[in-house]
Amino acid sequence: MLFLATFFPTWEGGAGLYDFVGEFMKATVDLADLVGLHLVMSRNAGKGEYKIMVAATGWATAELVMSRCIPLWVGARGIEFDWKYIQMSIDSNISLVHYIVMAALVWMFTRYDLPKHYRLPVTFLLGLSIYKTFLMESFGHLFLLGSWTALLVKALLTGLLSLSSLTLFVTLVHSN
Repeated sequence: MLFLATFFPTWEGGAGLYDFVGEFMKATVDLADLVGLHLVMSRNAGKGEYKIMVAATGWATAELVMSRCIPLWVGARGIEFDWKYIQMSIDSNISLVHYIVMAALVWMFTRYDLPKHYRLPVTFLLGLSIYKTFLMESFGHLFLLGSWTALLVKALLTGLLSLSSLTLFVTLVHSN
């Protein structure tokens, strides 16, 4: 957060305009998250499946506590019902699946026995998972998506990403 605030300040363009380059650079900083995720998974002993679940659950829990827990707790306890809290809850579940996928992709990418024909699909899926937020924001801004439609597109993209990763994961694990 400190790195983002220092090197990528808020864009002071006109209202309604979108800073594609700035948002792309912010999404690129997520590579540091993947390096940290790799370090966490490489320092722990155990089977790959357990490393993936522990790292992804920890990452998703930290993200939930830091960005969604307080608004959800304070806002949802109010007298008045609002659909944005349901959307936040659904988005948290989508993020949990996304973090599991990212942890699995990092684990597959850093394996020393990864066959060469798996390297390109794993790299593509890892790049797509890094820039998913940027692509979703750009897509939502270009096509003026509503909040429920954007949530549906995010769920579909995460589902596609997770099924592709699961296919690669199962074939990689069972081929060894």
